[in-house]
Amino acid sequence: MPTASHFSRRAFGAMMLSTAAACAPGVPISNAPEEEAMNFAPGYEPIFDAGYNLPGIPPQYTQGDNRRMSGFYLGEQGPGTLDVDPYAKFLYFIEEDGRAVRYPVGVGRAGLSFSGNGVISLKKKWPGWTPTQNMLRREPEVYGPFARGIPGGLRSPLGARALYLYRNGRDTFFRIHGTNDLESIGNSGSAGCIRLFNQDIIDLYERCPTGIRVHVRSREESLRVDPENYERGVELPPRQIDPDEIYGEEALANDRPPDFDAINPDDLVFENAVGGDT
Repeated sequence: MPTASHFSRRAFGAMMLSTAAACAPGVPISNAPEEEAMNFAPGYEPIFDAGYNLPGIPPQYTQGDNRRMSGFYLGEQGPGTLDVDPYAKFLYFIEEDGRAVRYPVGVGRAGLSFSGNGVISLKKKWPGWTPTQNMLRREPEVYGPFARGIPGGLRSPLGARALYLYRNGRDTFFRIHGTNDLESIGNSGSAGCIRLFNQDIIDLYERCPTGIRVHVRSREESLRVDPENYERGVELPPRQIDPDEIYGEEALANDRPPDFDAINPDDLVFENAVGGDT
């Protein structure tokens, strides 16, 4: 039986041992008929979460290495660590037995501004988002229209979950979070930190305790540790969001606050309330 040392970095994907199962607090749901017919990769089916029916991830976005996998870890960090490679576009949750769950990620410019170590000091489900003062000062034309913030829900650019990275007790404003921008996963963009498919950030959220150590690889480290995937993906053009897509009447009508006590209607079992003989 081969040991971990027999597998190349490329073989992590090509010879994966298993695809990690979803850890979402709900079960796969049935959406539109065309979704039912899709052959979703395991773990990327439609799910019910906090009152939302989240669509599955179409197979064209989870081809090859661009999906959650479990295999032997070949990096330089210890067990119980999140190892983020913003240049290879992967995030590793390192387990105790020399294995890791690897998630594909999308990386924005802010995701390249931090390297080294930190700690996840805060976790949130369906978090809201407000641009920082630096963002407003640097690109007022981009972020100014959203200065009042976006509440947690389907409109939030942080998606279904967010992990907040701190260093020396201070917020770094580095986020690991979900996204609806499926094309961004495995690629680089102009905005954002480290983003995952919503199905993946839900899975990662359940695995990660508060206080978990995070290591973000530098460019030099990425090139040394995983040269085969260095600068994987493409640079996506900037996307300007119309504020009406966030604050307009239609956007407001199609969104609602998350309901963390919501029960998936498909899970309900209705009992016959009529007594007596039939």
